Amino acid sequence: MANHKSAEKRIRQTIKRTERNRYYKTRIKNMTRALNEAVLANDVSKAQELLKNINKSFHSYVSKGILTKNTAARKVSRLNVAVKKIALSSK
Repeated sequence: MANHKSAEKRIRQTIKRTERNRYYKTRIKNMTRALNEAVLANDVSKAQELLKNINKSFHSYVSKGILTKNTAARKVSRLNVAVKKIALSSK
């Protein structure tokens, strides 16, 4: 238990940040899962639209400090490769 006023504030801040980060991490997983399902279903147009939204969201999370720049770039890159594969195979 905290004995100082500053330590009590730190506890409050940590709780707030944890809740906020949990929300964003869940959102990231859900967006990624939706894109992977579109890729498995060979739905090229839906996958490309989801990829566009994911790219925008991930980079906004970078500016908010939720993700690091390299993590967002790596995740978007891997998803982009998957979408390109189904786009080429459908032609």
